Amino acid sequence: MLALVPRVLDGVDADASTLSNEELLRRVATGDRDSFAALYDATATRVFGLVKRLLRDHAQSEEVTQEIYLEIWQTATRYDPTKGGAMAWMMTMAHRRAVDRVRASQASRDRDVRIGIRDHAQAFDSVTENVEVLIESERVKAAMLRLTELQRQAVQLAYFGGYSHREVSAMLSVPIGTVKTRLRDGMIRLRDELGVAS
Repeated sequence: MLALVPRVLDGVDADASTLSNEELLRRVATGDRDSFAALYDATATRVFGLVKRLLRDHAQSEEVTQEIYLEIWQTATRYDPTKGGAMAWMMTMAHRRAVDRVRASQASRDRDVRIGIRDHAQAFDSVTENVEVLIESERVKAAMLRLTELQRQAVQLAYFGGYSHREVSAMLSVPIGTVKTRLRDGMIRLRDELGVAS
């Protein structure tokens, strides 16, 4: 299944395969490669099974299982038999690693989705938008023709020309109050013509 530790089967300590997992783990803590190989042979199927149930992906499960056995090799000195059995210690480690991988994968997918949404240009129909703008423009032009000439002059200068009330007053040679009245009356009439609610 997995080839984590290269070993020669003939050289494996004959009694290592008959030892308990706890004793094997104690020997692994001293750097005993034969005991590690025997521990691997005795436990890899269960560890891999747990990881695969959580990850569901065979290749990722193999990779995580290898990481677990590497961690077992590196941290065997931390195993405390008074806190539980060797198998429970290894299965807890396996569960933690598998859950970490699931979380990392989910975070990666979430990040990809966020980037995809951010980078996805909003599609719109420019032809439809242009037609809508043109229709609205024609409606405004038609409504402007329904204003009196004085109202139309004031509205064109103030709203389409961008002039201030004072500038419109000077341009039309009328008091500023008159400009404001023409603008107010013109805007009310435009609103009514365009059917805009007040």
